[in-house]
Amino acid sequence: MIHFHSLEIPQLERFLERHKAGLSLKSEVDLDLVLRQILQKANEFVPAESGSILLDDPFHKVASRQDNELVFIATFGQASRDLIGQRLSARNGIVGRVYQQGTPYLSMDVDEDSFFYPEIDQQIGHKTHSIVAVPIYLGKNVCGVLELINRQEGKTFTRRDMTLLEIFAGYTSFMLQNALDAKRAHELAKRDDLTGLYNDRWFNVRLTETLAEARATGNAAVLIFMDLDRFKIINDQHGHLAGSQVLREVGFLLKRIVQRPDATVARYGGDEFVMILPDTNVEQGQAVCEDIRRAVAGTTFLDREWGFSMPPLQLRGILSASIGMAQYVPDRASTMPIEHDKSELLKRADGAMYRAKSLGKNRVVVYRADERSEVAS
Repeated sequence: MIHFHSLEIPQLERFLERHKAGLSLKSEVDLDLVLRQILQKANEFVPAESGSILLDDPFHKVASRQDNELVFIATFGQASRDLIGQRLSARNGIVGRVYQQGTPYLSMDVDEDSFFYPEIDQQIGHKTHSIVAVPIYLGKNVCGVLELINRQEGKTFTRRDMTLLEIFAGYTSFMLQNALDAKRAHELAKRDDLTGLYNDRWFNVRLTETLAEARATGNAAVLIFMDLDRFKIINDQHGHLAGSQVLREVGFLLKRIVQRPDATVARYGGDEFVMILPDTNVEQGQAVCEDIRRAVAGTTFLDREWGFSMPPLQLRGILSASIGMAQYVPDRASTMPIEHDKSELLKRADGAMYRAKSLGKNRVVVYRADERSEVAS
């Protein structure tokens, strides 16, 4: 019996998030099942001993394809489970060549193929004889590769196999796109139109859920409030279109810094942002706050052309962030409503943020629930 494997759902989500602005795929779409079905059907088209789906990482993707990394997100066959989550430079191997050029490739005998990359075989104790690989597109962009290894019954892959798999790659793209589209309407209701972050309505839902989970497990959580300092100057001097673009860039910056799958990052309104970090202690939360504060202060916003006839403004040294953080230490024996704890936590984080403002901006203030005190940094 052939076993098909894939990354866990939280890790899978990040590999499809970038293809639709503001989308995040959650459990309503069974991504691992979709990917396993794709490999199963590919194997029905062209029977093989093993195979893989590799996608590039959207959070580290650059324009030059050769500088990207491909990640094994679904596999089947001998020792294939060991490949899940591993990364492969797009500079290496037949898979890298297919990804870079966006064209299919057939190797009837890898021992005679200079593009073959033997290290994967050495790592998992496998012997590859022949490979057929095709690019996976979403829209007009190559996002990964589907490869099959060793034709069943000791046969060699043929050009007909490559043609069949190339046709099937279109089906793969169709299935992935359907998974995205099926989630789109549901997700848009949770998202802020401008930044693609969660909106305040969904933030409030997730905060209630997080505090309930914290009570059940006894694990602490933190809530972060962030307000942009001197944002009004950008609107006044450069216009609201420039201000909106800056907010978009701040949203992208926050998504890059806070990549935990269990975190909730939202625009609270105007130039305020909020973050929920479950299972997090004060020190861990404060480290995230400092990363964000330094990133905002050190970023050059509108560094390149950002719209039709909108030249770069290269705004640096204007914007900073005042950040307040409050810790939630759950009382598992509490009989108080969750909404009471939620209201108190919101007040503490919001108050800490305003305290950061009053202390001179561009700083982090932490409200420690256990000490009933503030710590500024």
